[in-house]
Amino acid sequence: MVASGALARAKRPMAPLPMGGYARWSVPVPDYEVEYNNGRRVAEVDAISARWEAASASYRETADAELDRRYGPGDRNRYDLFFTGSARAPLVVYVHGGYWQWGDRTLFSFLAEGLNANGLSVAIPSYSLCPTVSVLEIVGELRSFLAALWNRTGVHPLVVGHSAGGHLAAAMVATDWGAIPDVPDDLVRAGIAISGIFDLQPLVSTSMNDAVKLDLEMARDASPRFWPPPPKQRALVAAVGAAESSEFLRQSREIVERWGRVGLATEYLEAPGANHFTILDELTQPQSALSQRVLAMARRIRRRPSEGGS
Repeated sequence: MVASGALARAKRPMAPLPMGGYARWSVPVPDYEVEYNNGRRVAEVDAISARWEAASASYRETADAELDRRYGPGDRNRYDLFFTGSARAPLVVYVHGGYWQWGDRTLFSFLAEGLNANGLSVAIPSYSLCPTVSVLEIVGELRSFLAALWNRTGVHPLVVGHSAGGHLAAAMVATDWGAIPDVPDDLVRAGIAISGIFDLQPLVSTSMNDAVKLDLEMARDASPRFWPPPPKQRALVAAVGAAESSEFLRQSREIVERWGRVGLATEYLEAPGANHFTILDELTQPQSALSQRVLAMARRIRRRPSEGGS
């Protein structure tokens, strides 16, 4: 059921596509360029980006924040940390999108304002971009960032990501943190992937791949959909705009179904009327359904004791 002004919710979405089986279906193969090229799908993208940039510059001037903190050796291995004034505040990490080849943390500082207003501290990292590095190397950088953030704060974060950042959020939920030195085995307990991409194979034939340079094997290796599922104690919410392409809707439904079948707490959320970019407006409104979901999950993570490890 879709309620006006709220996020539509489905606990048991449609069954996923068979693994790697696009050609076995009797229906036509989608035009992946049309499905995944959001810059072409959303005519007002430049105006939206300009609005984000202005709001972010304004908040960076007034926020209680530590800006430009380093977490690794790369030029882009830096993050910003925005505070609420409470040492016990839950912590949200926001990972930006841009098909692993565009974007920077400073464009998304505006999101910290709404989250801070809900009593959440917020960390926003930058990371190296393709083609200088591969997608899996970016995954490695985000793991290093989260380890550094743990050493700085000692707080389990809720990882929220958008688009390619949604892919990275799911990758952090699926990470074996026991293999990462000096962090708890359950460092990332939950994530919210907004308009995420969890199977990268459809991108191989698109213009988005010009800089990412994936072949089918590399795309599969970098796809959380094909990784071993995370431990059952972890959780993932996949949120998507109702006005997004059928492929983005499918990707979110599919990861929820796949991980839900093995026992994870998963949820599919659909924002009526939102496209691939305007769905982020939900996070700027402290009383919105998505903001309230972020708040509830971050608080739950903050209260739960560690399950082992460092």
